[in-house]
Amino acid sequence: MSSRSAGSIWRRLGRLTAVAAATTAAALVVAGCAPAGQAGPEAPGVKEASAAPKARDAGKVAAPPKVEDGWPRWGFTHTGVSANNVTEEFEQVVAGSLARTPMVQNQHIMGFGALNPEPYPGRFYWEDLDSRLNLIKESGATPVITLCCAPDWMKGGPQGPTEESAWAEHLEDAPYRQHFDDFARLAAEVAKRYDDVQYFMVWNEFKGFWPDHSKPADYKGYTQLYNKVYDAVKKARPDARIGGPYLGFDSNRDGEGELRGDWGVVNQNVIDAFDYWYEHKKGADFVVVDGASPTDAHELLPDEFGALSKFTDVTAWLRKKTGDLPIWWSEWYFQPEDGTEWDEPRRLAVQAASMMEFARSGAATALYWNPQEKDGPCQGCMWDPRTGAETPTGQLIAGFTRWFPAGVRLDQVSSSDRKVRVLAQPEQLLLVNTSDADVTTVVGDEEVTLKPYEIRWSDR
Repeated sequence: MSSRSAGSIWRRLGRLTAVAAATTAAALVVAGCAPAGQAGPEAPGVKEASAAPKARDAGKVAAPPKVEDGWPRWGFTHTGVSANNVTEEFEQVVAGSLARTPMVQNQHIMGFGALNPEPYPGRFYWEDLDSRLNLIKESGATPVITLCCAPDWMKGGPQGPTEESAWAEHLEDAPYRQHFDDFARLAAEVAKRYDDVQYFMVWNEFKGFWPDHSKPADYKGYTQLYNKVYDAVKKARPDARIGGPYLGFDSNRDGEGELRGDWGVVNQNVIDAFDYWYEHKKGADFVVVDGASPTDAHELLPDEFGALSKFTDVTAWLRKKTGDLPIWWSEWYFQPEDGTEWDEPRRLAVQAASMMEFARSGAATALYWNPQEKDGPCQGCMWDPRTGAETPTGQLIAGFTRWFPAGVRLDQVSSSDRKVRVLAQPEQLLLVNTSDADVTTVVGDEEVTLKPYEIRWSDR
């Protein structure tokens, strides 16, 4: 989120300190993650499903808001270090793995793995973006480009390649108003060069437009930039689909605000910024937001699983306000950033439950912010940075991509124990144990026992 610390900024640049991954043998069962007829590589410590329950259809769940077929639902954002930054052989391994279940892949035009794309006015450097987009194409993905961030000379810095010392200090600065037109022209050049990319998100979390979240954001400035970018890209690429405002829905424990739940209350400055953008935008093909289930004080209310209902509540609020516009979650977070450590089974279970919320809410798209390292273990990475092998996180997102795409029919299949969450469609059942103990429950009409924090995929 925009209010994260400087250390968090470095993490989001892909320089995440490696966290030793705990064993996941008892946590994730991934039968069915690979497309039919293909067996995906088995991640270390992951075993095949055993005696999966055959739950009966207990009727259709109350239909979520319509999500049109064809909208990409699941995927991830590339960060500072990705598969194209290692070796050609490593990139091929990762691309081949991702190609088994193609999903959405997003890349920023500057930062997060891409150097300054326009170091001098009118002189472009495309090598980094070309490399990332080539990886995305090789893996059969639906490409998305985030039109952020701005070259130094657009925000008071010098012309020329960005100095290393400037990345952390100034990457997130907004362009000066006198350079809004220059940034819009850069966005149009990006859209023309990558003419096979259909989806573009404008800017990222109001960076530079909201330095103090206790005060109102410069939503007028952001909206002015958005409208210039919208016009320029649509003129260059009438077929392009453009979304904004990519606004972080921060929440607090208490306070005034119309959007609230057991998880807290959304900062009213967020609501004001969103309302202004929505009322004054030139146009939008989809709405982009992000957010975290913890409050700004790193609280999980009432607990780590209960706090996830924030994603459903915010999506419902947005759909009511915006009508038929698809809702994209460009990032989402579910673990406090105060140094709290979870073992991998628990982290994966919370992630799976959060994705269940998006599936039920009718969100069109949810993009995972993929942390990545070149060396060593990496908790939450989608592939092993040492070997390129798919990890349990990658398998989880691939499973949702295959079985719960936009428009899939959801069936109501209940669990007799509320500690086990269930998501079902006509061909597949997903169970998540939200407890740190074994749980025996009846799902449909079958009894099943899940280990602590176990995730289980089951054919129906």
